[in-house]
Amino acid sequence: MYDLNLAESIIDFAKLLKGQTLRTACEVDFDEYKINDKGGYGKTTEKYYFKYEPNNDAEPDFKEAGLELKCSPLKMLKNGEFRSKERLVLNIINYLEVHKEDFETSSFWKKNAHLLLVFYLHDSDLDLLDYLIKLVDDWKYPNEDLKIIKQDWELINQKIKDGKAHELSEGDTFYLGACTKGSTALKSYRNQPFNIKKAKQRAYSLKQGYVNHIIANIAQEETAVYGKIIDQPDILDKVRSIEEIVILKFHSFYGKSARRIEKELGIQLNKNAKSYFANLTNAILGLKLGQKIEEFEKADIQVKTIRLKENDLPKEDISFPTFDYQEFIKTDWEDSDFKNILESKFFFVFYQFEGENLILRKVKFWNMPYSDILEAKKVWEEMVKSVSKGEIVKEVTDKGIRKTYFPKKTENRVSHVRPHARNAADTFPLPVADKLTGLTEHTKHCFWLNASYVRDEIYLR
Repeated sequence: MYDLNLAESIIDFAKLLKGQTLRTACEVDFDEYKINDKGGYGKTTEKYYFKYEPNNDAEPDFKEAGLELKCSPLKMLKNGEFRSKERLVLNIINYLEVHKEDFETSSFWKKNAHLLLVFYLHDSDLDLLDYLIKLVDDWKYPNEDLKIIKQDWELINQKIKDGKAHELSEGDTFYLGACTKGSTALKSYRNQPFNIKKAKQRAYSLKQGYVNHIIANIAQEETAVYGKIIDQPDILDKVRSIEEIVILKFHSFYGKSARRIEKELGIQLNKNAKSYFANLTNAILGLKLGQKIEEFEKADIQVKTIRLKENDLPKEDISFPTFDYQEFIKTDWEDSDFKNILESKFFFVFYQFEGENLILRKVKFWNMPYSDILEAKKVWEEMVKSVSKGEIVKEVTDKGIRKTYFPKKTENRVSHVRPHARNAADTFPLPVADKLTGLTEHTKHCFWLNASYVRDEIYLR
């Protein structure tokens, strides 16, 4: 079927999967066979297509050829382009051993230097055996990506050496993350070498944005317009990180108004456009207007422009996407959208009002500290409790305003919940009817970061 010692032979054989399903591609009677777990798709592919027994070895799956097989789900956009449904999980981080390693000889690099990727189209109405395989190819990291991935790996390793494995977060890094792996049960916690506190089991993973970059390359999609901050990879040998490169580009504009920055850059922007600050950020970074920042897209970085009042308090709280009440209570904390957002890396651009002018004060890369994530988790837990019990509306005022049990800004230092809807008719269905009103749907809400938290813990620190 293929030569076990030759990567090219294995890749060519794998590409025969494109356009097929596992049911049609494998010479097996699958009538009584079911794939029951998330990792089952990859194991089934290994066992019945490549004809070898799955294992948990530290070596690559095809160790003679130095090739690691990974299967991952896709979703299709309305324009026909493919996107990753999730991050790409790699090998488990062995806290007790990894601190002894260097990147070039690490278990991570030994296993994941050369990937064989099988992307299948997710369809919840189908059995996994009938998911259509859309993209198959190998992947080696380009030099500029590899430098950033190495920095990411070293940051994760340093945190373990500092006795902070329990504080690891995907927001710590750019392309290579340390995602949670396993259930919330005690058995999924592991010993760490420099702290008696147990740490949640984690695995190396390529962030969803980076997987989308791989998919676009394999599918040869050219519709998205990207601009690079780092056009010469060697620059990363001269500075400590990509963060330093970005921040230095803004330094000369600190203390200047947005209009003056435009003038110095020789551009003129529409101040009333929603994209005004995004365009100004692009211009400072040396990118064209409307371009996506390639490094930020790969790293799933959330860019937030904050307008400060003269007392340093943000003009507004920071909103996140609305949540579906029914889906919300079906998801545990570890897999929740809210936790994933809080573990993201953010890039904040702070402007402050001086009269009518907005003055650029500072920019900052930031991810939420572990202790604050735990504080925000309390808000999430209160929401799950409230929605699950149907305890939504506490009181209806004489003017028909519905006051809810949802966590308020005064009840949590980090976060709160309030409406984020076009109008009162913009609703999501409830899983349990509200006890007070009997309503089976409720106005769309979302989590918000408190303006005071942004001031105290991000801007002023």
